[in-house]
Amino acid sequence: MSVYARIEGKLLAEFDPVFMEIENESHMHASGKGAESHFKVVLVSNRFEAMRLINRHRAVNSCLAEEFLNDIHALALHTYTEAEWAELQGRPRQSPHCLGGERSHA
Repeated sequence: MSVYARIEGKLLAEFDPVFMEIENESHMHASGKGAESHFKVVLVSNRFEAMRLINRHRAVNSCLAEEFLNDIHALALHTYTEAEWAELQGRPRQSPHCLGGERSHA
């Protein structure tokens, strides 16, 4: 099963999202074509009501702990309640481009 499919299945089961979008952003990094190492997740869930942003991210990271150990190098998270999502009119923020890790500190 692909990393994408595992992420999708786990997030669907854990968060029962109102809206979810998963994008493989590995091509924007040094990972190369066909890699599954960098993802962007937009997740809108009623589970996020009354949760601070850091706790939302911790919940998602915990759900995907196995993937972080074995597959995912980076995960851009955009987590919203339904009201926040409506306020953004369904347009999440863009993920920044990777600066190349060690190479960016020249």
